[in-house]
Amino acid sequence: MLMVKKLLSVSLLGLLLAGCSTGISNLTPNHETRNADGFYRVEAALHSSEQTLRWNTIKPSVLVGKDVFTMQNTTLMTNRWETLIPAPAGSKIIYYRFKFDFNYNAFGSPPKMNSKLSPTYRLEITDK
Repeated sequence: MLMVKKLLSVSLLGLLLAGCSTGISNLTPNHETRNADGFYRVEAALHSSEQTLRWNTIKPSVLVGKDVFTMQNTTLMTNRWETLIPAPAGSKIIYYRFKFDFNYNAFGSPPKMNSKLSPTYRLEITDK
């Protein structure tokens, strides 16, 4: 009987872990035409099946080198954020990453902090 209980608990834990995932989707085009102001819009979506994630605590940002740019919610969407990032005059490529900081509910304790970091993306800026 003890063996059956152990097997059942391990199986349930595996199902719980397999069913929960959080991911970031880059919604920014790979290429932009150079503009006069030198700022380019980047946008991302966060999708999660984790029931413990506290959506009202999400703080998204874009990392460009050592610079951090705070993102704002897009209009009429609850899981999408955007911001403008600068490109120095003459630069042809910008490398950036998205970072989402958030809290999640933990069993028997106050909410805990976590974060999700995207892979590095590349924005190519072409002249007109």
